[in-house]
Amino acid sequence: MPKPLLCLAGLFIAISLYSCQSDQSANTNTATTDSANTNFHPAWSYQSTIYEVNVRQYTPEGTFAAFEKSLPRLKEMGVDILWFMPINPIGLEGRKSKPTDLGSYYSVKDYYAVNPEFGSMQDWKELVKKAQDMGFKVILDWVPNHTAPDNPWIKMHPDFYKKDSTGKPLIPFDWSDTRQLNYDNHEMRDSMVAAMKFWVDQSNIDGFRCDVAWNVPDDFWKDAIAQLRKIKPLFMLAEGEKPGLNASGFDATYAWSVMNIAYGIFPGKTIVRQLDSVINYNDSVYPKNAFRMYFTTNHDENSWNGTEFERFGDAYKTFDIWAFTMGKSIPLIYSGQEEPNKKRLPFFVKDSIKWGKYELAPFYKKLIALRGSTTALSTDASFARIKTSKDDLIYAYVRTKGQDKVIVILNFSPKQQEFTITDPAIKGNAKEAFSGSAQQNDTGKIFNLQPWGWLVYDYNAK
Repeated sequence: MPKPLLCLAGLFIAISLYSCQSDQSANTNTATTDSANTNFHPAWSYQSTIYEVNVRQYTPEGTFAAFEKSLPRLKEMGVDILWFMPINPIGLEGRKSKPTDLGSYYSVKDYYAVNPEFGSMQDWKELVKKAQDMGFKVILDWVPNHTAPDNPWIKMHPDFYKKDSTGKPLIPFDWSDTRQLNYDNHEMRDSMVAAMKFWVDQSNIDGFRCDVAWNVPDDFWKDAIAQLRKIKPLFMLAEGEKPGLNASGFDATYAWSVMNIAYGIFPGKTIVRQLDSVINYNDSVYPKNAFRMYFTTNHDENSWNGTEFERFGDAYKTFDIWAFTMGKSIPLIYSGQEEPNKKRLPFFVKDSIKWGKYELAPFYKKLIALRGSTTALSTDASFARIKTSKDDLIYAYVRTKGQDKVIVILNFSPKQQEFTITDPAIKGNAKEAFSGSAQQNDTGKIFNLQPWGWLVYDYNAK
């Protein structure tokens, strides 16, 4: 779901961006909670890449069966995890668009059913099995914060919902097509966990992406995730940025605070030093083993804030490389980025992605392959900034794990930059990941990068 408008109003205000996140204000958890966060990540997740599937807009048919035809292409590109936006039936009552439109994925009418727009439950099960047989992991978008106004729970269990001043089910924020669930009600909590278990039991999914997870109590997540993981080792992604979400069992949370600084660099509204400030702060409050999801776009960003081309302009590849190689990052590719899709996809109506060129597929394939080929880009590999002679414009860092080392050097400016690196981490023989050229690097070497240019050095590449 889109973040509340109050939070977006402060999008480019330096460090206040971090405190603006609506899920941050209630947090009291710090890195001291790390013991609750240790050793639960699935082994396959550390070097994975997530691909978000917008079924409605993916094909003209907008069905599971039609999407299934893209699995071989996505496998060839190297995608590991398929995140499917919600597949439940969508409520009719309160739709923000015309009743004849398709409505928001995130207005759930029935937690136990499949949206007939996409196909049947059997179609879903067959898609999951085929994807898993090909080596994909499948995670399902789950909406625990609210339901559609015409969800059966409204009449069957009115006490499952918070009430407004008139005694009616509360509308959260400006989401008029939803009603707020009441987590003070323990029967509702049990019902929510039972519904989540249903999808693991019935279709053998590998995890959940949990919508508006920041507005659901941490103690619910701690209990729910523990119960779900008794079925199988699940990967859990929270739409939220509270450290308490990681401490409660989520593998990954959104890196909004960092991304919001990044979004401002291209138009000149934020500066490179602010990235260091926010990342250093995050490192001080998040559990040590927390994964953070980095992205240049997703369904919310594309629909509400603009495409990656609107937001990053000529620097879109630069920031993709950054998202794929940052410390603690588990990167995301959104449906259509590999085409590339250059239009905003409407949230409530049908407007299919126009496929045919796949011009950026080789670029993403190279990034995914690099991430998978070296443990230096594993989510738990170390991260350290490297000092350059132009640290206000050049963002350079080293990732290491064991004997593996990758150094990334990014020109975060619209002008050509010449600079030197004195950090001894630069020393050694390496292969530049995109050009394939072998380099002997040493301190004092002069580097020259084109506007928004990059160098990615793999020190263990053969």
